This record gives sequence, C-alpha cells and structure tokens, in this order.
Amino acid sequence: MTDEICRSKRLLIDSGAVDRLAGEDKQSAADIRRLKKEGYWPPVIPAAVLAECVSGDQHKDFRANRFIQTCHVLEKLSERDARRAGELRTKAQRGSVVDAILVAIAEPGGVVLTDDLNDLEALATNAQDVTVVSTKPSRRNKKFSKSKRT
Repeated sequence: MTDEICRSKRLLIDSGAVDRLAGEDKQSAADIRRLKKEGYWPPVIPAAVLAECVSGDQHKDFRANRFIQTCHVLEKLSERDARRAGELRTKAQRGSVVDAILVAIAEPGGVVLTDDLNDLEALATNAQDVTVVSTKPSRRNKKFSKSKRT
C-alpha cells in the first residue's frame, strides 16, 4: 500500500488507540468491526507511534504486536509531513511530536483515533479537515476544518 493510497479515507491511530483496540474485550471487537464496515481498515500507524506502543518484551507486547500486524505501519515520515507537524505543534503550543505527526499525516480528510483528545484537538484546530475521535465513548466525533495547507 502506498502512502498516497493511505491518504484516501484513512484512519490513523495513536498508542492509546492501539492499546484500546488490541484489547480482548467485546467492545474492542465491536469497534474493529465498525471500523471495517465503515471502510477505515486497516488503520495507519506511523513508526513513531509504534515506538510508543512496544517495550521490547514479547510477553508484555503480545496484544499490541498481534494487533499491529493487522495495520499498515507507515515506516517513513516525509519531509513535508515533518515540517507540517512542526508548524501544527508551534501553532497549538501543546501536544507531543508524535501527536503532531499523526495530525499532519491525517491532512486532508483523515481521522485520528486517540485517548488524548485535548492535545490532538488543539493540533487539529490548525489542520485541514482532520477529524479527531476519542476512544472514550462519551466524547466522540470532534471535527475541525481550518485553513488549507500551504
């Protein structure tokens, strides 16, 4: 799968979303079925997020590794996306580098699934057509559409 294919109707997930979707409970399975039905499968995980998801211990990482095998791991960060992540982070004055990378890659029209809603919403406020969705059921579907990328 090329990066350009990933940019059409794509779902990016952070480490909290990986943890949530990798669960062995009924809700995790239902969320995955819904994402597949809505055409947001496989999700995209930038390599920087992967670094947050694993510890190097096979036993501790078992669930995450099993889930990550079903995803598209984006191994390279383009210079354009890296620069855009820096710009978004500067404008938001909050969020980690990894969070900013997620939002930059999601532009335009992507969805970011997260358990860190506040930082990602702040970053998405300055992004072009990025939807931030919480893994927590009470706070779903926050959409932001701002100025176009220059």
